[in-house]
Amino acid sequence: MAAPALLCWAVAATLVTSGANAALVVALVCVLAAGIAARRPSVAVLAITVAAIAASCAWRLNAIEHSPVTQLAAEHRIATLDVEVRRDATTFQQHGQESIVVELLVRRVVSRDMDVRTRDRVTAFIDGSADDLVVGRRLTIIGRLAPSDATDEAAVIDVVRRGPTDRASWWWEVSETVREGVRTSVERTADEPRALVPALVDGDDSRVSDEVKEDFRRAGLTHLMAVSGTNLTIVLAVLLVVGRAVGVRRRGLWVLGAVSIVGFVILARPDPSVVRAAAMGAVGVAALGYGHRGGVRALAWAIIALLFIDPWLSRSAGFVLSVCATAGILLLAPVMVRPLLRWMPRWCALAIAVPLAAQLACTPAIAAISGQVSLVAVVANLLAAPAVAPATVAGLLGGLVALVSPPLAHVVGFVAGAAASWILEVGHRAASLEAASLAWRAPWQLLLVVVPTVAWAIVRISARPVLFGGIALGLLVAIWRPPHPGWPPESWLMVACDVGQGDATVLNVGDGTAVVVDAGPEPAAIDRCLDRLDVHHIRLMVFTHGHADHVDGWRGVVRGRQVDQVAVGPTGGPGARPHVAVPGETFTVGAIAAEVLWPPRSEPLPVTDGSSANNVSVVLAVRVHGVRILLTGDIEPEAQARLMLQHPELSAEVMKMPHHGSARQSEAFLDAVGASIVTVSAGVDNDYGHPAAKALAMLRERGAEWWRTDTDGDIAVVLRDGRLLVATTQ
Repeated sequence: MAAPALLCWAVAATLVTSGANAALVVALVCVLAAGIAARRPSVAVLAITVAAIAASCAWRLNAIEHSPVTQLAAEHRIATLDVEVRRDATTFQQHGQESIVVELLVRRVVSRDMDVRTRDRVTAFIDGSADDLVVGRRLTIIGRLAPSDATDEAAVIDVVRRGPTDRASWWWEVSETVREGVRTSVERTADEPRALVPALVDGDDSRVSDEVKEDFRRAGLTHLMAVSGTNLTIVLAVLLVVGRAVGVRRRGLWVLGAVSIVGFVILARPDPSVVRAAAMGAVGVAALGYGHRGGVRALAWAIIALLFIDPWLSRSAGFVLSVCATAGILLLAPVMVRPLLRWMPRWCALAIAVPLAAQLACTPAIAAISGQVSLVAVVANLLAAPAVAPATVAGLLGGLVALVSPPLAHVVGFVAGAAASWILEVGHRAASLEAASLAWRAPWQLLLVVVPTVAWAIVRISARPVLFGGIALGLLVAIWRPPHPGWPPESWLMVACDVGQGDATVLNVGDGTAVVVDAGPEPAAIDRCLDRLDVHHIRLMVFTHGHADHVDGWRGVVRGRQVDQVAVGPTGGPGARPHVAVPGETFTVGAIAAEVLWPPRSEPLPVTDGSSANNVSVVLAVRVHGVRILLTGDIEPEAQARLMLQHPELSAEVMKMPHHGSARQSEAFLDAVGASIVTVSAGVDNDYGHPAAKALAMLRERGAEWWRTDTDGDIAVVLRDGRLLVATTQ
């Protein structure tokens, strides 16, 4: 069934964007092919399965294309709708107030000339709180409809008025009660474990911080926060062990497993990711009963069934990764386990082979989706694995106990929180490693050759314990402390850190001490840069302005380091009691002498384009060992012109280019500064087009040399024998 499953996948991915008529034609052609090939069962099965998928696509697309809700959306009409909450709402900030986006199922739509019943999926944007928008509850809304870009929903609704919600069916209400119990059981633990445990148990990651999400992504642990096959497998394993202990036998265990899967789907919500996890859990149960060959057959049928139920899963990144991971565990893990069993216990061999097989199988897909290849995912999963089951099981048990006794639930929740704390520690530590992930800029298809070759080499090496252990240890050391010959270079004055689409500049005071200007958008990147420079003491931390790409990485600066003082501009920044920098203020730290040139004490500049927050960035004129450095924040032409008027003598040998090298630069300002060395801090393939070709052309015309963090990595300005040099990590 592997070939039909893969063909069905390709057909579904194509047809969901091709329209109902195209899908209907494919279905009819496949039915005819099945009739012609009736005497060849393998061909007939292939044609029938593809016909079923095509028919599902045709039926669903036709329903959406001819829906009255779709017609109203095309006319941007206002309508009254009776809706049911289909998925948990997501909260976001818009114009300073809390808003929510939620997926709804429309049961009835009423407009000026229409009153019909329907079952269409829509996405709604609503102002206010999401507390009562529980899956399964019904309410009435009034809103303006607009066409949706997604082919699997009828409209997008801007809600102008909403009514109260009615209670949902009893199973949804019980599910919400248990979910609330999980949150109650861990409410007395620390912030991060309190947010992570609900994510492990039922996929509720609404309280997980962006920092944790980013660290888990780099560490290859994101699957733990989303409801995945791992979560379901843990719950199933515990229930099956308990069932076996009380005398339940083979058929009874299958029934118990099926009931557990249904209950888990209700608890974690029937989102596509949860349904996918349930299917992969069923595949795991099949593999337990029939071996890995039966598991592969079950996986193929699961793919076909899921695509028949929801053809749009074919384009879901989560679906791709789930199938790849399950296939890797079923096909590759047994091959990897056999040589390991010659010299280690079975449990240890499985602990190594399973995450390694899953990671290898997922690597091409991850590279295609994110452009990165994780190097620490296997180790991070090995270290986190012992705590995942206790955190998940204790969290679920705490949610059940909370229904009876909240104080007793807190005791159980403490166990879940302690286990979650270990997972968080692993995630943070793994993400902070410099080589946690590598950018993959080659075609991802190349990995279809590289990964099997690596897998073959691992199988051959794993039969030799000394060689296997030596190579594994060498890789761990290389990831922990990757070689950077000559980094940091001797006599470095300034380093522009590669922190992605953001700014972070380090000025060298000496002996592991530095001044840091801005911290980038996320903690791990600036933390790694400071580690590479062996900086453990920050004499002064300056935040030029309050935008996220300059301040959100501040936790990475303070991680394991002493910070003496924090200075901010008028737009503020992190820190308990930051000092507000004012123009004319000077400070001296070791050989560094700096003066605040900007912003003025007056009101923020009016601008016709760009951001007033950018134009009140703190601008520093730094002199270190006789070298003049200008750090410009994100000031734009309006502020650049005023700065030149207030400081006619403005000039520097080194300049951090304003606003990541955007096109909004003043040629007169660049002439006045006259820098021969310019650093540009920008993220790889960023959405802003930074640095702009126009800005780089301005530098070229003035004979300035520039280096970019997106292509050069960390950029160090070095003073050697009276000459300024530049060194980079790439």
